[in-house]
Amino acid sequence: MSLFARKLQQEFYAKPAEDLAVALLGKILVRPVRGILRRARIVETEAYCGVKDLASHSSKGRTARTEVMFGPAGRAYVYFIYGIHEMFNIVGGTVGDAQAVLMRGAEGLDGWEADLTGPGKLAKAFGITRKDNGMDLSGDDLFIVDDPEYRPRIVRTKRIGVDYAKRWKDRLLRFLDVSNPIAARLKR
Repeated sequence: MSLFARKLQQEFYAKPAEDLAVALLGKILVRPVRGILRRARIVETEAYCGVKDLASHSSKGRTARTEVMFGPAGRAYVYFIYGIHEMFNIVGGTVGDAQAVLMRGAEGLDGWEADLTGPGKLAKAFGITRKDNGMDLSGDDLFIVDDPEYRPRIVRTKRIGVDYAKRWKDRLLRFLDVSNPIAARLKR
């Protein structure tokens, strides 16, 4: 089966962020980068569960920044943080629901030696910028493919850097594939 035949379609993404975050582990992120088709296995994700989730950007309401989160599932939500990092998220849920999953870490495949152990590093290595905000992830520039033979071993932990989120700060909405060797380098 070809790489493109295993590409995830929009209906895959149309699920609650918590379910989507788990379902994305072990899948393969794909993008041509400087003329080379780069692939990486998703090892770490973090769910943001809509307007009720005080750690989610959507909890502040519908703004120009968050508009894509309120749209259809399977779109890229990319934002800039700390004046240095682009952050790549995938919109889940249903239109108006504003749920998303942050791509936190991955393992480079095909001999690719990039350090993808952090959301800023992952986005930078894949050349993901705010220009990609709203991109349909079922297209040919940036997409995810299934790997039906791979079985991740999943551990849930607290999200990172959301101490401001009151009752949401301790929710176990970060997911790691601990069967992947990269997971040993990720914060637990």
